[in-house]
Amino acid sequence: MVPDEQIKKQISNTLQETDFPELGEKYKGKVRDNYTKDEKIVMITTDRVSAFDRVLGTVPFKGQVLNQLAVFWFEKTKSIVKNHLISVPDPNIMYVKKVKPYPVEIIVRGYIAGSLWREYEKGNREMYGLMLEDGLRKNERFSFPIITPTTKAEHGEHDMPITKQQILDQGLVGKDRYEEMEHAAISLFQAGSSISLQNGLILVDTKYEFGEDEDGCLILMDEIHTPDSSRFWYAEEYDKRFSEEKDQNQLSKEHLREWLLEHGFSGDGTPPQLTDDIKVQTAKKYIEVYEQITGQKFKADAENVLERIKKALESAGLL
Repeated sequence: MVPDEQIKKQISNTLQETDFPELGEKYKGKVRDNYTKDEKIVMITTDRVSAFDRVLGTVPFKGQVLNQLAVFWFEKTKSIVKNHLISVPDPNIMYVKKVKPYPVEIIVRGYIAGSLWREYEKGNREMYGLMLEDGLRKNERFSFPIITPTTKAEHGEHDMPITKQQILDQGLVGKDRYEEMEHAAISLFQAGSSISLQNGLILVDTKYEFGEDEDGCLILMDEIHTPDSSRFWYAEEYDKRFSEEKDQNQLSKEHLREWLLEHGFSGDGTPPQLTDDIKVQTAKKYIEVYEQITGQKFKADAENVLERIKKALESAGLL
């Protein structure tokens, strides 16, 4: 694990935003700055961190962790479904093919947790076009992973639950292609679960985004199995905590949400300024996920990320 002091040194060097008009048309998301030109996209993953749908500041090495984990998983799963990755010019950059995105996200859940559990606890049994049985317990494992799709919201809006039938009825995706997406998502989730479990983690749930290329082929896009798109639990603690009806110990930014709640913020008003301590704690969680999943030591160099990225883009002939 990277020492706290090394992480603290990087606080003044984090990547807040980029401005490279030469790369093409820019789209700024919560975390990524995407530049589109000539049917290719330069995806730069910044160190911005968000919670409660608000960008709160930056966390050292967060962008590097997300980008390198996505690359790791794209390589591990490319035999299951094609993805958009072309090259990796820098630890914070993916150079990818531009694909036509489908307006739905495929959420795969191996356990009843999070928002699904909250609805179930209220008494709701029919959700996402599925009928859940009575008697399920919080964080219980499903006998087979389920799919709970959502709409893919426009910038600034919220994703909304949707059913397979609604997707087909509204013509958002054709029947054959949607079923191909479902099959790919389950296969990706099973592969991700297997690799994660080998490294001591449970992949609880995750989201996948798909599109199609110029030949009409299904393409996996955006990111895959990162702490921002997935929930992970420690495998060795699961059975004991489940039997004792305790919350699972998870590797996520949940502690950041708890810190915000303790400081009186839950999405409305002005968020509190992140302290150096909470930035370090959050960075350590992200780095731990990377090291545990990949089995590799995270390379944490205290350096100006923006300057490094600029040099990498120049070396790759993109700038």
